[in-house]
Amino acid sequence: MSQHTQPLALRPADPGYDDELAGFQTGFAQRPAVLFGAASADDVIAAVRYAAGAGLPVGVQATGHGLPGGSEGGVLITTRRMDGVRVDPAARTVRVQAGVRWAQVVAAAEPYGLAPLNGSSPGVGAVSYTLSGGLGILAREFGYAADHVRSLDVVTADGQLRRVTRESEPELHWALLGAGHSFGIVTELEIDLVLVRTLYGGSLAFDGREVDPTGLLRAYEEWTRTVPDGLTSSFAAVPYPDVPALPPHLRGRYVLSVRIAYTGTDGDQVVAPLRELGPLLADSLREMPYAESHTIHSDPPEPHAYYGDSAVLSELEVARVGEVLALVGPDAPGMCVVQVNHLGGALAKSAPNSVPYREGRFLVRLLAVGDRATARARLDPAFVLLAPVTLGRALNFAFGAGDRTEGLYDAETRKRLAELKSEYDPANLFSRNYGPTAAC
Repeated sequence: MSQHTQPLALRPADPGYDDELAGFQTGFAQRPAVLFGAASADDVIAAVRYAAGAGLPVGVQATGHGLPGGSEGGVLITTRRMDGVRVDPAARTVRVQAGVRWAQVVAAAEPYGLAPLNGSSPGVGAVSYTLSGGLGILAREFGYAADHVRSLDVVTADGQLRRVTRESEPELHWALLGAGHSFGIVTELEIDLVLVRTLYGGSLAFDGREVDPTGLLRAYEEWTRTVPDGLTSSFAAVPYPDVPALPPHLRGRYVLSVRIAYTGTDGDQVVAPLRELGPLLADSLREMPYAESHTIHSDPPEPHAYYGDSAVLSELEVARVGEVLALVGPDAPGMCVVQVNHLGGALAKSAPNSVPYREGRFLVRLLAVGDRATARARLDPAFVLLAPVTLGRALNFAFGAGDRTEGLYDAETRKRLAELKSEYDPANLFSRNYGPTAAC
């Protein structure tokens, strides 16, 4: 271990404590007993050893949109200072430290015509997103981000820093890629980059008051049966508030949209049937440099309070999902966002990691703005409607719902994870992060 100063350590009464805790999610308060601001792997080691010696649970808060599932009375490590990115263009890999956001990786890889398997938002933390699976904008072509991890540097419960590969420690490698930080604090990843300089991407937006939402969803589902595996898409329904900050074509409207990312050269031909479904509010589909891929979804960059969960579906029963759209649509008592992701393609291929439900055909994601209790009251009935065709939940999209472990893994995967947990963390040091970390 290198010689350096001790990591920043803060307690609730200390100046700077609240600033160190601040993140994108503003809806859920955290009050760890000790907060460590890590700037290196050595700092993480020191924090984990402190937690183990004090008999306190330890969790990690990276830089993305999620939060660890409860840290009251324990130790929380923040990693925003660990922001190193190193691209190896010859090997087509990149090493990213625990606090890196996807925007940094995209920018570092772009000069070489390479791209990471990032998600829709540039502000999401790359490491936690990948450990939870990583359902990216090119997922149907390349699979989950977790499928492309070469090595992980992780501080385990014994306070040791390990470099874990499929060859060196296959069981730990399997568990880390899909179970988040349940087995340690990952300080750095080495991940594959893919050769993508440009893509055909953007969205088609329709007015949900003029176009029948269920009818549009049915047309979208039928269209997905015809598309190549290289095309990744989603259907979204968003009731926008009438506020001046929004573009005029969105202000106060119930917007239905289809978002598309495609590396093929016949994009206009493939999406032609969608353009015929009704009058468009906006059409942003175009060939773009990969560095502009964040504009496909245009996720909100401002921190706010939100709650969300998801259901991996065995099939998309349009009538059933149409009931969900009606239940949480623009007439609901609060703003709710629905997104339906088309799965399959490379996502259905087996891989040596613990990412479950690869047989799923669609993923429904529901998000409500506001506090946890109110949001759950709005969304839980929708998930009840989906239950007959639900395989399970997606860890990446358990926004604030990470306190509930049911459904995050199939029975076989959960059993294997539990056995490995007993081996690598017998004292349950990382108990607050086990299973559902709400990390994305």
